[in-house]
Amino acid sequence: MAGRFSQQNQRVRPSSKEDQVVEKAKEHFERTLIQIAGSVAGSVAALEHPSHDEALNYGEIFLRDNVPVMVYLLTQRRYDIVRHFLTVCLDLQSTTYQTRGVFPTSFVEEGDALLADYGQRSIGRITSVDASLWWPVLCWLYVKHSGDEEFGSSQKVQRGIQLLLDLVLHPTFEGTPVLFVPDCAFMIDRPMDVWGAPLEVEVLLYGSLRSCIKLMELSRRHHDSRLLDQRLVLTRQWVHDLRQFLLKHYWVTSKTMQVLRRRPTEQYGDNQHQNEFNVQPQVIPDWLQDWLENRGGYLIGNMRTGRPDFRFYSLGNSLGCLFGLLTSPQQRALFRLVLHNRDHLMAQMPMRICHPPMDGLEWQNKTGSDPKNWPWSYHNGGHWPSLLWFFGASILLHERRHPHADVLLMGQMKALLEESYWSQLNQLPRQQWAEYFDGPTGTWVGQQSRTYQTWTIVGFLLLHHFLRTRPEDVEILDLEELFGTGADNDEASASESQP
Repeated sequence: MAGRFSQQNQRVRPSSKEDQVVEKAKEHFERTLIQIAGSVAGSVAALEHPSHDEALNYGEIFLRDNVPVMVYLLTQRRYDIVRHFLTVCLDLQSTTYQTRGVFPTSFVEEGDALLADYGQRSIGRITSVDASLWWPVLCWLYVKHSGDEEFGSSQKVQRGIQLLLDLVLHPTFEGTPVLFVPDCAFMIDRPMDVWGAPLEVEVLLYGSLRSCIKLMELSRRHHDSRLLDQRLVLTRQWVHDLRQFLLKHYWVTSKTMQVLRRRPTEQYGDNQHQNEFNVQPQVIPDWLQDWLENRGGYLIGNMRTGRPDFRFYSLGNSLGCLFGLLTSPQQRALFRLVLHNRDHLMAQMPMRICHPPMDGLEWQNKTGSDPKNWPWSYHNGGHWPSLLWFFGASILLHERRHPHADVLLMGQMKALLEESYWSQLNQLPRQQWAEYFDGPTGTWVGQQSRTYQTWTIVGFLLLHHFLRTRPEDVEILDLEELFGTGADNDEASASESQP
């Protein structure tokens, strides 16, 4: 495998047209920006829209798609657009009984009115959870880096935070600190057997709650409120419990898998259980042994009673690094795992959304024979260039936080990131900035992929900015500094905890 990747990367050479590609990408990006209520409020999902007889929504502003857009605008110090985007989303936060507190998946201006989607217009009619969880993160990043504390402490923002917390922190029949969601409720928005407590949603919940804490603390400096103090105590405890839970049950290494294989099952009573979710050793997949090697580690996709999802999800693991959920040794274990499995995760078009894909009867039964999610395509093991900046930022941010830790490994990760950057720079302009790519190596443009996809374009621009223009701007994403959790001391033995 290593040899095959080496031969493949002989074709990935530095391009003499880097400056021209970057300038053209910036021109495309400016064309994605559209106005809401007379001011620029965000980017459409894709520049090239389908014909009018197809009722598709790529001309709308999606909150999820605009995450890299808003981060890029923060690096450009275009704070007015970010504030307007946050305000429009806040104005559209649902107040109806069934979806109270939910932020819109997308919105568009039609005539003089804003039309928002809370799930009622989507395929499968599922409410997006990630849109709501991303809003506080973007809001806090904006407030911190623009210095606009007046906006962060405003009554409007604080009310929006409380509505969201009322939604996600209410008591349920589950005794665990995670947020349970149905299939299709986040970036993976078609059936992929990700119902329950999927990694991406739980890590986003972690980052979202911490951002809510910072925004509430900002308000607390200006106003005395017993209710606010109580909510702060509750939210801090929830964040602590959530992190403990994820590190205990989602983080796996070769060592923890050996422990899991030998655990007892069928445990009853009040005693401390070694196998709380009654996971049978037979559910551990064969591919996991080589995948983990000896020093690799990652956060699995889901923990459900008797049915853990051992698939690797790129976005959830990248956010685990960026949000400081993982300790620094765990982050380096994740980097080693990616390095070991670079043929699978990077290949020709970095990077794969999840591994391994489902096929055969499993694909039929768990995706509903979804033709868009056939093996090695779309969300079923497809390659999404928009994911590379998340992982690249986690590498660069780790290097800035820990400049003297495992210099050899970090040198290898920087080299991998450079190769991946050049791979995108050489391919994406020729392939019209496609949404996703198909096949085991991500060679082919996705069968139903939209071209001139905004988060493909802006993801490339962000990576270029962090690598070439202002490397220090990657600290915009540094939540660890903001929260002072002491993550490297807390859970010092987390890499050896029980999965």
